[in-house]
Parts: sequence; structure tokens; C-alpha cells
Amino acid sequence: MRKMTKKSKIAAVAASAALLAAGGGAAYAYWTTTGSGGGTAVASPGTTSATIQISAAFGGGLTPGASEDILYSATNPNTSSSTVTLDNAVVTANNGCDASWFHASVPTTTTPIGAGATVGLGKGTLLFDDTAGNQDACKNATITVTVTSH
Repeated sequence: MRKMTKKSKIAAVAASAALLAAGGGAAYAYWTTTGSGGGTAVASPGTTSATIQISAAFGGGLTPGASEDILYSATNPNTSSSTVTLDNAVVTANNGCDASWFHASVPTTTTPIGAGATVGLGKGTLLFDDTAGNQDACKNATITVTVTSH
């Protein structure tokens, strides 16, 4: 093994210092780098909102074989906007009136509803079939149209 001279010791120390400085510079550059990116967020499962109230209104006095317009509206009690699309209308009746004699339709549009607003959703139709049997049970019956939405 060869003995290190004073000159070679100084050179070794200088080389080590240079490597340390270069490594430190690389670490500094690594931790101060810049860039860009993106991300997503999900609403907290603890947040809730009130149900949007949907109303269906039509006049009285519907007779067998006739139809009436149903005017649909919605009220949004929440503090944020939403949209409503009506899916399905189901008719129920009381007093022995057969609900299957009635057919209801809904508008097919998606309607935005602002926070705290009430808006019209459009028009559908309520049809009362004229059957061969006696339909007198429907004379004073209450006809209810229930709709679903998404």
C-alpha cells in the first residue's frame, strides 16, 4: 500500500468536499423543484340536503274519455342549485275508483332549480279511460298523481 503525501491528502479532502457540495446541490434542487398537477374531491358523507318537493296540479271534473293537463312544479329548499328530471307518474284513487282507468304522463326535460326557488317543470297529461263498465265510483274520488325523479 502506498503512503499518502500531504499533497494527495489535500486533493482527497478537496474531492470529498466537491462531491458533498454537488450532492447537497442536487438535494436542494430536488426539494425546491416546481410543477403542476390536478386532483379531485368528494363531498363529505356527513352532508345532507332536504328533499326537493314536486307538485302536480290539475283541475277537477275530469270525465270518462277526457284528458286534462297536469302542471308540474318543484321547490328546492336547499342552499345549492339542483336539477330535476321526472321519471314516472303513478295514479292512485280512492272510493272504489279503479286507478287503472287513469294514465298520467310527465315532461321529459331536465330542469335546473336554483337554491330556494320554485320553478315549473312542464306539462303532462292525465287521461281518464272510458270503459264499458260503470265508472260512477270515480265521481267523487280523489285522484292522486305521484311522480319519481332523478
